[in-house]
Amino acid sequence: MARYSKETRRSPEKVLEKALAFFGPGGLGLKVEEQSGCCLRLIGGGGYVLVQIESVERSRTTVLLETREWDYQVRQFLESL
Repeated sequence: MARYSKETRRSPEKVLEKALAFFGPGGLGLKVEEQSGCCLRLIGGGGYVLVQIESVERSRTTVLLETREWDYQVRQFLESL
């Protein structure tokens, strides 16, 4: 398991929308296991990706990602934020 974080100017809604498009059925093909206003958990390929909105301050969103087996793709996603 690995954890990553990044701060972005995107809204929490946009971050989760972008994560779903990147990792979900239309992207890498992971299955949505859980989805809410603060987090998104996807599974597949023997691992998982968990995207959480940690905080929103001064128009900046802190995003926390936890993964197993999808480290390279998580780093790619973070670069796109």
